Amino acid sequence: MHSVSANGANIPALGFGTFRMPEEDVLRILPEALKVGFRHVDTAQIYKNEAAVGEVLHASGIRRADIFLTTKVWVDRVGHEAFLASVDESLAKLKTDYVDLLLLHWPQSEMPLADRIGALNELRWAGKVRNIGVSNFSTALMAEAVQLSDAPIVTNQVEYHPYLDQRKVIGEAAKTGMSITAYYLMADGKVPQDPVLREIGARHGKTAAQVALRWAVQQKDVIALSKTATESRLAENFDIFDFALGEGEMAEIHRLARPDGRIVNPGHLAPEWD
Repeated sequence: MHSVSANGANIPALGFGTFRMPEEDVLRILPEALKVGFRHVDTAQIYKNEAAVGEVLHASGIRRADIFLTTKVWVDRVGHEAFLASVDESLAKLKTDYVDLLLLHWPQSEMPLADRIGALNELRWAGKVRNIGVSNFSTALMAEAVQLSDAPIVTNQVEYHPYLDQRKVIGEAAKTGMSITAYYLMADGKVPQDPVLREIGARHGKTAAQVALRWAVQQKDVIALSKTATESRLAENFDIFDFALGEGEMAEIHRLARPDGRIVNPGHLAPEWD
């Protein structure tokens, strides 16, 4: 697996995501994901599974330095002390004294962006966070975050799949050395059944899901989060680095994007999208 280098962070291009994964599923499936070879693990305060992630990583026997661990601060952590305390709580649950990447989960919060970015910087200076980033930010908010931060912003984690054109966001990220981390790559189950993706997969002896994951990581400075609670799919999701899509195939997949392709759009959290 290759890594994406973004503003000093080296992030494994394929991560294991734990969104909507109860702790019992994390305890069951994450050890198997680590055995397959995943070394990038993504969680968040709001997922309510940080303790299970921490338990698995602690018991895995894998050196902490060999795991790239991301978590996210939820929007209700308002006020400097509450924000910092929430990260200490996350670290305790994760059984670690630092995370490799800490993100602001959504842009909307009662705590001003400048204050939240300031708290991220303080945590990085204290050594509790190696790298900082954002999630679900528009290009305008990305630019604002970069301007507000002393430390570089290393990623913007956003919904990205073949039905949603995010090339504007990717292009703006590249201007400041930022990566894009793609979540929801299976588009709520649409990807595995897509005839175009299945046909491209057949050319390579791969599934439609593998094609979508490969399409993501083959783009410059794009990181893909895969997620499954099914053990048999772990190896399939990980096995995307032994083939490459042609330029025509990449373009064919990009053409699947449509104006109504966005799936994740909570009105009380989301920005004005690009």
